[in-house]
This record gives sequence, structure tokens and C-alpha cells, in this order.
Amino acid sequence: MLTRLSNYFLRTLREDPADAEVASHKLLVRAGYIRRQAPGVFAWLPLGLRVKERLERIIREEMTAAGAHEVHFPALLPREPYEETGRWDEYGDALFRLKDRHGADYLLAPTHEEPFTLMVKDLYSSYKDLPLTIYQIQDKYRDEARPRAGLLRGREFTMKDAYSFDATDEGLAASYQAQRDAYERIFTRLGLEYVIVKADAGAMGGSRSEEFLLPTPIGEDTFVRSAGGYAANVEAYVTPASAPVLYDDAPAAIVVDTPDTPTIETLVASLNANHPRTDGRDWAAADTLKNVVLAVVHPDKTRELVVIAIPGDREADAKRLEVAFPGCEVEPASAEDFAKNTALVKGYIGPWSETGAVLGSDSRSGIRFLVDPRVADGTSWVTGANVEGKHVIGLVAGRDFIADGNADVADVRDGDPAPDGSGPIETARGMEIGHVFQLGRKYAEALGLQVLDENGKLVTVTMGSYGIGVTRILAVLAELHHDEKGLAWPAAIAPFDVHLVATGKDEAIFEIAETVAAELEESGFDVLFDDRPKVSPGVKFGDAELIGIPRVVVIGRDAVDGFAEVWDRASGTRDKVAIAELGSALSR
Repeated sequence: MLTRLSNYFLRTLREDPADAEVASHKLLVRAGYIRRQAPGVFAWLPLGLRVKERLERIIREEMTAAGAHEVHFPALLPREPYEETGRWDEYGDALFRLKDRHGADYLLAPTHEEPFTLMVKDLYSSYKDLPLTIYQIQDKYRDEARPRAGLLRGREFTMKDAYSFDATDEGLAASYQAQRDAYERIFTRLGLEYVIVKADAGAMGGSRSEEFLLPTPIGEDTFVRSAGGYAANVEAYVTPASAPVLYDDAPAAIVVDTPDTPTIETLVASLNANHPRTDGRDWAAADTLKNVVLAVVHPDKTRELVVIAIPGDREADAKRLEVAFPGCEVEPASAEDFAKNTALVKGYIGPWSETGAVLGSDSRSGIRFLVDPRVADGTSWVTGANVEGKHVIGLVAGRDFIADGNADVADVRDGDPAPDGSGPIETARGMEIGHVFQLGRKYAEALGLQVLDENGKLVTVTMGSYGIGVTRILAVLAELHHDEKGLAWPAAIAPFDVHLVATGKDEAIFEIAETVAAELEESGFDVLFDDRPKVSPGVKFGDAELIGIPRVVVIGRDAVDGFAEVWDRASGTRDKVAIAELGSALSR
């Protein structure tokens, strides 16, 4: 049936919504695709649902081609399975929790590993049932702290999540590759540029994790890549460890006066002015050791003080800290923390003082002391002497202090070496559009998913998890395909193929437009017909440009002579075309 704008549920807006920060948010609201209900929560209007359905159709086609079967789980789920896997606590404040009238705990699912695992456990018992890959397209819920980017980062969002089940690790590798290949086909069909990067698995767990990132300046992720092919999310980048250095002949550490030097910058200036190096070069921030004091709050709410030593020219990266302490909240140590640990002299902290070890495995402080991978045994540093106004020069790792372990949390910079030896890296911004995990047996072990193998022996199933943010990709495509006038959808997901506009007051023009619209529909085109009477051509053209259907056909005063005007929304070209040839012209 022909879709007529005169009775279609659509209202376009001329002003940007006050809370919108990115172009996709502004235009999807103004063009009548979505409507805000609460921060990070949107209602879908007819135009938006049509785009979403076309996007989902492409995903379903490629999931079917990859051998996956579609199911559908509820979003409201009980607490118990998530507690068995530990994720009831691991998700922290990001999880929406609620109780029913009987006091039972429920959650709005952020992901569905647990119910998928239990479903297969309930129905399958033999290796002959495997391999199996099942998926759904379902809404997810995460309590984002600042949901102000429209569909790019909402509290309710639609995701395609697939899960593979295999009896062997070799089977998992094959299932993983099949899904990875399907993702490449999906993003290619959508015309999306992507980079596949090594990623941290986070609360999902597992042995292998890769993200599909769209390079974009508005991306929330930083990733690194080398000319030699290495690529990783900044959280997953592994700093190459420095080689140990012989320190048998290293001079003894000395404590020097460095008054009024609570920062690395003031320390370096003081050293160069008052304690010049013997080799003639200037002291630099990279010669110093910065001791970052953190409070780590574990899932059980216990609070632990941790000191991490990193080179003085670096800062601790918040996302890399999350990876270093999974499931924990990490924050700077408070004044109360320092008051309880008087051995730590703020501004002059170090692992050693003239009276002995202050931090590390040979100290009695009880504070865990971790070091950057660059702090190898034998390397020499300038750092605090744990005395107000004093630092120590020539403090040697492995001789003067012994760390409790490594913490790879320092920021990553252009020019840092790729861990695979493929050259220096460069950093870039990207937005996650897909994520694939080799989960392994984490969830199967927690929930008891086993099958009988060919020898009649019970084996634990190994799993993979594969997610695509459907509504996020819709917003990404809106970000990529718009101009100052409005949206300009790619044909693959546009809500209609043709936006036909009847202009003028002559009844004959509207009759011709009616006929043309019907003929285009019969020819297989999906047509949005702007048949609104008493609406000016300027308003109709403005709406057509804002809505962003790839082809706009204008039936105006030239129609009585057998001609229409065809606009290409993406290129901006406008051509006069004989009405009799519209079908072939629009098919090109």
C-alpha cells in the first residue's frame, strides 16, 4: 500500500533538541525517527522503525549465511544465574536491578550469556548436537552515567548477540572465525570502514577478544595501530617490558634536598639547577618515578590502598586502570587514606627511604606496590625519599626495592613500540560497532553446561560471544551520511527508496503524481508520497532534505509536459527526467 505523508505519523522539527550533542541525535529527532522519553531512552517512530528493520534484515541474512539460528530471550531476568557467574556484582552501578512484589531480585539484561548457556544446558546433552550458534536481536540495558549522545550511548539499546557452543577448542576457533567473517560482510554491505583491534574482554571474560572499530574523531575509544599491522584498543595494548640491566657497579642511592618540588616538573627543574647529572645531559621527567596512590574498592566493598610506580613523563590512564583491576572501582587515595599511612609523605612518595624499604615485597607497610613494565631490575630512578623536601637519586629496581608485581596502566602515546615488534604505533579515535569474544568455558563451568563426548565422557562446552550494536550502527550511519540540510541515508537502510513530492496548486499535478507514485510502487520501489495539500513547496523540500531518502522525485509544473525532477540526496545533483523513464532512471 502506498505510504502517504498526509496521514503518516510524522512531525518534523526545525530546531535542534536542547539536550543533543552529536549530529545523529539532532537529526534523528528533528526528522521524526526517534523521540526522547528519558535520558538515554528513546521511542521509535515509523520512519525509525523502518530503518532499524532494514538494518536488522542485513544482519539476519548474514547470520543465516553463517549457520546461526535466531531465538529471543526476555530482557527481564532473575538474579541467580548472574550471581553464579559473578556478574551480579561485577557490573556494579551499570546494572539495572529491581525486585518483584515478593522481594525476588531481577535485572534488566546488559548481555545474555547466562540465559543462552542455560537454554543449551536444558536442551542439549551430546557432542553430536554441536557445533551450535544461536542469536537474538534484543534490547539491552546499562545505566550509563552520562547518556547524552543519543543512540550512540544510551541506557536502552538494541543489540544482536550471538553465542556459539562447541565441544572442543578447535571447534570454538572455527565458530569464532565464521562469526568474525560474517561481521566483515555486514559492515562491508553497510559501507562502514572498520579496523579490527585486539580488545580487553572486561566483565565478559574469555581468552580472545576483538573489537570492530569505526575510525572517527567522535569515537569514545582510543586505539593504536602500527604500519606493520598491529592493532589494539588502548586498554589491551601491552607495553613491552624493559630488559633487566646489570647493576653490580651501580653507585649507591643518595638522598638530596629538593625543597618545594611536589610535582614532576618542579622536581626536574630543581635537579637540573642543583644536582646536575654526571654524564652532562639534563634530567628529564622520564628519569623520574611517579608513585600514584590509589584506593581500589573491590566488589565485596573492601578498600585496598595500592601504589603504582610509572615513569614521570606518563600519566595513569583511567581505562587501563579498569583493566588492571577488573570489577573494582579505582579512585585517588583520600586525605583519610594518607592520614592512616603516615609512611607515605604526599608529594615525596617512594618505595625506599634511608631507614629501609617503605613499599614492596620486602617492606612491612601492607600496601601493595606495583610498577610499570619499564621499571625493570637494574634500571635507575629518581623518586621520593618519603621525607618532606627530599628525593633519592640512583634508586635501583631489584637492588633497593622489589615490587609486588607489574601494572600496565600508563598512558599510551604515538611512537611507543608495538608489542609484536612491527614498529612504532600511532593512536586514533574510534567507535565500537562490533565485538567478538572467545569466552572459553567460563560460563559453561559456572552454570554446569556439559555434554557427553564420543567416548561417553562428560566434557565442559566451550563458548563464543558475538555482539553488534544495532541502534548504535544506525546512529553511526546517520553521523556519516548527513549534511547541513539533513540526513542522506545509504540505499541499503533508507526507510524508503523514493520520496515523491507533489508541488503546486494545480489538481492535475497531484493526479499525475498519484499515478507516478502508484506505478513506481508496482515496479518494486518503496515510495513515500508527499501528497499534503496546501503545504508550500519550500516546506516539502525542506522535509525531503531533512528526512534523507536517497532519491527525491519532484512532480511540479513540468509534469504536464511529461517531465519530473530527480534529486540525488547524497550528491546533491538534480536532473530533469521524462516521467516515462523514471523507473529506469531510479534503478541506475
